[in-house]
Amino acid sequence: MQLDRSTTKKILLIIAAGAAIYTGFQHLGDVSRALGRVYSLVSPFLLGGAVAFIINVPMRSLERALFSHLPTGGKYVRLFDGLRRAARPLSLVLTILLILGVFYLVGSIIAPEIANSLGMVADSLPAFAKRVTEFVNELGGKYPDLAAQLNSALTGMNFDWQNIISNAVKLLGNASSSLVVSLVAVASSIVGGLVSFFLALVFALYVLLQKEKLAGQAVRFMRAYLPEAFVDRTLYILTLSERTFSRFLSGQCMEAVILGSLFFVAMSIFRFPYALMISVLIAVTALIPIFGAMIGCVVGALLILIVAPQKVLWFIILFLVVQQLEGNLIYPYVVGNSVGLPPIWVLVAVTLGGSLMGVLGMLLFIPLCSVCYSLLRDDVRLRLDRKKSP
Repeated sequence: MQLDRSTTKKILLIIAAGAAIYTGFQHLGDVSRALGRVYSLVSPFLLGGAVAFIINVPMRSLERALFSHLPTGGKYVRLFDGLRRAARPLSLVLTILLILGVFYLVGSIIAPEIANSLGMVADSLPAFAKRVTEFVNELGGKYPDLAAQLNSALTGMNFDWQNIISNAVKLLGNASSSLVVSLVAVASSIVGGLVSFFLALVFALYVLLQKEKLAGQAVRFMRAYLPEAFVDRTLYILTLSERTFSRFLSGQCMEAVILGSLFFVAMSIFRFPYALMISVLIAVTALIPIFGAMIGCVVGALLILIVAPQKVLWFIILFLVVQQLEGNLIYPYVVGNSVGLPPIWVLVAVTLGGSLMGVLGMLLFIPLCSVCYSLLRDDVRLRLDRKKSP
């Protein structure tokens, strides 16, 4: 076989790649530390990109709803031109205010009720302790032999209090030194996290304000250095992924609102306490696909247990009924239709994502599986068309 320049170049590239992989496995520790260092440097920008993607979904809707229908002529044409130029920053500010308003509203509903419930728990502790004491005394009266055995066992216990106190002092001394080191590490981690978050937020705001310009620069860069067919396929996949993830976020928020509304109506009809607060809490935790509302159910059951213990079982039954209705009928069709994924594959994606990556996997696997499903469906259609199969 005659070796031309192109074939020789490919062979050299394969040899170089093999040598690099072999060297990497020989120095795996150094490679992992280097990758960790690189990740720590780029993590604020990755976080900023994720924040920008999430904020862009409501910001794009606001921008289209408020500024896409401005007239292009007329008496106030200069005013309309100025609004068009300011559409992006105004939409960004309105979106941030909307998000902060939602957080404030949720916090103002949930936090006072939880604080009130904790206060009720603290107030009920003396009565609870009194009931426990009365129960123990009553039990001792019914079973005097058991009480005598427990009393003799406790009386026979000898404690070396001097040794216990000296060991406790040593333990506190060792713990205090380690506590100082832990506090310094925690403080530095918090400061580093705040700096990274601030940098990510600034990066996200810049991306949102200049997204068309940055996207155009990325496309020109790819077309300059990569094959045209590869660039077209990559842009198609990226566009499909962006559309799918955006629809998933919108569908997930819609499903959370529907679930919270169902719980508020049902709890109001059956006169459960904390109807508004528990409904809002379930709606917020329902942003975690399918299984997130269980967290709201547990917290809601604990709150109802404090003020109305006789209604806890009925609340759990109500939750199971509404959850089954929502999980089997509403969620697969609302979120499944929004991402173009059949309901059965929504359940499969949530199960696999939760098993592999926990809550984050549940959030990522539905749109990710939707992208893979769409690509596979298109490829199957293309292959069938080539084979002229029905």
